[in-house]
Amino acid sequence: MMQHERLLKVLVIGDLGVGKTSIIKRYVHQVFSQHYRATIGVDFALKVLNWDHRTVERYGNMTRVYYREAVGALVVFDMTRLSTFQAVLKWKGDLDSKVALSNGRAVPAVLLANKCDQRRHGLCPKLPKLENFSREYGFVGWFETSAKDNTNIDAAITCLVKNIMYVEEERALTDGTATTTAGKTDPEGGVLVLPHFDYNRQEKGLSGCSGCSSLKPRDGD
Repeated sequence: MMQHERLLKVLVIGDLGVGKTSIIKRYVHQVFSQHYRATIGVDFALKVLNWDHRTVERYGNMTRVYYREAVGALVVFDMTRLSTFQAVLKWKGDLDSKVALSNGRAVPAVLLANKCDQRRHGLCPKLPKLENFSREYGFVGWFETSAKDNTNIDAAITCLVKNIMYVEEERALTDGTATTTAGKTDPEGGVLVLPHFDYNRQEKGLSGCSGCSSLKPRDGD
């Protein structure tokens, strides 16, 4: 079977310092840096365009530009800072208000409880049950992640991409244009190329992925 490269624009959103850039670097380059610096805009890598969005408070209406044509999102909070979890619904609401699928549904979003390697310093007892929380507020899945230890980074993105692909296949069937591939998006338009993910070679189910919900979108999502 001929393999086709897919280009997907995926947002990585959340408060400052939750580890968004570290997650991208871990996934794309398999590296982690202890040094933190606030960034805005786009980070370029070899044949990869990373859209790493920053806070609404600091950059205001720029969010609409970043969100345009996105097909999925990772919403990230820091397990050691309760305030970043309390901001999750603000980010999800901002996302849903500025980008949607052609059928009006929200784009697939996965919730990441990042920095789980610092659990001993974290706020786990103060957090609600993330399984129930993610379902109630329309996330397609959730994961405890660590960019430092490379915990669940690939699993979370695989979960998101599978949901994105399910939505695209469902739309193609509805439109009567079902196909294994879609037209490639011009990289100049601002897409995130997700490397080393071959949808055709992945199993439909995610073994050991208790945080990833069924691929079928829920009513009202």
